[in-house]
Amino acid sequence: MPHGHSHGQLSSKRGLQLALLVTAVWFAVETLAGFYTNSLALLGDAGHMLSDLAAMSLSLLALKISALPPNHKKTYGYVRAEILAALANGVILVVVGLLIAWEGYQRLSQPPVIKSAVMLAVAVAGLAANVAAALLLSRSDLNNLNLRGAFLHVVGDILGSLGAIIAGILMWRNSWYLADPVVSLIVAGLIVFSAWRLLRDSADVLLEGTPRHLDIGDILADLGSVPGVIAVHDLHVWSITSGMPAMSCHVEVRSDADGSAVLDALTELMRNRHHIGHTTIQIEKERGLVPQIR
Repeated sequence: MPHGHSHGQLSSKRGLQLALLVTAVWFAVETLAGFYTNSLALLGDAGHMLSDLAAMSLSLLALKISALPPNHKKTYGYVRAEILAALANGVILVVVGLLIAWEGYQRLSQPPVIKSAVMLAVAVAGLAANVAAALLLSRSDLNNLNLRGAFLHVVGDILGSLGAIIAGILMWRNSWYLADPVVSLIVAGLIVFSAWRLLRDSADVLLEGTPRHLDIGDILADLGSVPGVIAVHDLHVWSITSGMPAMSCHVEVRSDADGSAVLDALTELMRNRHHIGHTTIQIEKERGLVPQIR
């Protein structure tokens, strides 16, 4: 594993550990406050924090597993453990959002009286704790889907705290107790929406889809522009894990071309222009077919 990647993992691990500690302390405080004030907004936020504790623990475990070296049975190593953790975190986010939405819907018909002043004070303090956790995680590599999943959990907590503050102000100033379930429904929707992209990107990696920042048409055009290349076929572009794209293809070259020189040019082109460091390119000599790029 490259030194830079190891250093990045160490920094990410420290950020996750500190964010986990902040979240654990505030989860206990907010749960007690939620029951005391009878606020669904606070309890919903505490429930999301509980999912955060599980998500961050899962992310830490995935970081540890992904650092294991490759072997004969796992030739790429265990880097996709991070993708599995990201997928699990996305599912947890969706479940938490739906549970909050269901409870909020149940309370719409009969919103309970809530100790809004206490709720408001707790929500403001909770926002500060969540922002601190988010800042700790923002120093990590958020292109990593595993770390992005943990970060999205904390962003969901920030949304929950903001929602609880808004609901607290409305109830404290106007005694409008319907604000609690209404705000909870809005926050639940935002949580589910934030989880969708994480689930989609994780599934793309597991299904070995083309990374979203890469265009197959551009790659084909660039490969075909290298002197000596006649045709490109069986092109595949995928991600081994987040931030680690790979490519394989067959390239037909002219019979008089230097195959080694063409291979070097193609490899360098993919590395410099498309930032694909893992390439497997099979050079085939001209077979007398009509030149084409497909």
